[in-house]
Amino acid sequence: MNNQIYSFPLPQNEPVKGYLKGSAERIALEAELERQSKIEIEVPLIIGGKEIRTGNTGKVVMPHNHKHVLATYHKAGEKEVQMAIDAAMEARKVWSETPWTTRAAIILKIADLVAGKYRALVNASTMLGQSKNIFQAEIDSACELVDFLRYNCAFASQIYSIQPKSAYGQINSTEYRPLEGFVFALSPFNFTSIASNLSMTPVLMGNVAVWKPSTTAILSNYYLMKIYKEAGLPDGVVNFIPGSGATIGKVIMASKDLAGIHFTGSSATFNTLWTQVGDNIANYKTYPRLVGETGGKDFIFVHPSADVKAVVHAAFTGAFEFQGQKCSAASRMYAPKSLWPSILEGIKAFAAEVKMGDVADPMNFINAVIDETSFDNIASYIEYAKSASDAKIVVGGGYDKSVGYFVQPTVIETTNPQFKSIKEEIFGPVLTVYVYDDDKLEETVRFCDETSPYGLTGSVFGQDRLAVEKITSDLRYAAGNFYVNDRPTGAVVGMQPFGGSRASGTNDKAGGPFNLIRWVLPRVIKETLVPPTDYRYGYMK
Repeated sequence: MNNQIYSFPLPQNEPVKGYLKGSAERIALEAELERQSKIEIEVPLIIGGKEIRTGNTGKVVMPHNHKHVLATYHKAGEKEVQMAIDAAMEARKVWSETPWTTRAAIILKIADLVAGKYRALVNASTMLGQSKNIFQAEIDSACELVDFLRYNCAFASQIYSIQPKSAYGQINSTEYRPLEGFVFALSPFNFTSIASNLSMTPVLMGNVAVWKPSTTAILSNYYLMKIYKEAGLPDGVVNFIPGSGATIGKVIMASKDLAGIHFTGSSATFNTLWTQVGDNIANYKTYPRLVGETGGKDFIFVHPSADVKAVVHAAFTGAFEFQGQKCSAASRMYAPKSLWPSILEGIKAFAAEVKMGDVADPMNFINAVIDETSFDNIASYIEYAKSASDAKIVVGGGYDKSVGYFVQPTVIETTNPQFKSIKEEIFGPVLTVYVYDDDKLEETVRFCDETSPYGLTGSVFGQDRLAVEKITSDLRYAAGNFYVNDRPTGAVVGMQPFGGSRASGTNDKAGGPFNLIRWVLPRVIKETLVPPTDYRYGYMK
């Protein structure tokens, strides 16, 4: 019998490698980029550990060179979705009863494999399939992915150690049971780390998962499944089913064994899932746990006392790194008239310097947006601004999809605090700036709080610390992750657990212990050592 007591301390965050020319990591990555660029692989479904080929296929292409096919993937039909549910439920009993320390050992091995042996593999596949440059891939598919895995083991250790008080003649304990069913993990294209976390966090807590990856992130996600297998994750614990969301969702939502949904994506999609769960609520064995991180319209609020250079850096990098395709990307800014000319001049200077193009060229700061649908949507907002009477394009505004889906970093200046692009999520390299009169600060703070339905991230810049504190207080519910004199993006696992509310999700904070708690059903057990035998109260004797 294993009677050891394990404690997993909080780890150090995975160091970000520099990829300087001639470094070992740069050489390995460039070789892997070349290798993956020369092959076209076949991506099957993986159900119960078996590769399934349906013959209904789609293509994985490079967003920055959309004629270059990286992979052909098979799509799940209704039959395969049910197979995935069945495989998950078959694996559930053994996995849920596996000691949590054994589960953690597998998770930690996955982390070590990604951090070492397969670092170049996951980074290169993320770069090519999702059009990320070296740095953006490194902080995502290597560092954040590894951090999620390692920190979650430490958080699980903390949760399992939370036990109730016992008293004389009794022993009380809490058992943290996995959910009674399977978890549906629905992941986005923009972060390989999130794709991993959506299934692996519930799995660490003893659950099984049916995972639908984004069709534009299938390459890196498939390689993750191969790594999970090598690390010893049992067959059926995670089942990988690319395909149509409507087809997959129809079967998933109808299953009595649906116990939870772990989601990152658009608010509209999450609303649909929530509605479908509500419509089917009487059919489920248990109330499903719904955990979602959805849209954002993230802001930078500039106080007149702000450091202009700091604002310029935050606005440019916060809005345009990874082409603005982050839930936390800065997409609206409120700038005082007294500072706006200097801020705009600085943004223009950065825009004139940066290069845009293929991820294989490390000098390209800007790469492609993910696909044609996204490209066309972003372009529609730019064209709307060009024809508007209350807005103008002051930086960028160009776009071209002849080779790849390229959109220039674009800044829209508006005199309307309710302008279309300052309210609606665009998910691209577009920053809309409302320039306010310095003496209308409080009114503009209200605009910032009330204009957008979202509440994900935001930041305030100012050297007047008391003024900054008041703005921070006034915007208390405007963002779940808030930054002072920093851009509103770049949350780090274990340091800034991530998530927001309002239309931005359930705020269950990936990268912290809160998220893990959602994937367990606590059972409190009381054992009485010497049970009483007389029904009478003491004063009745």
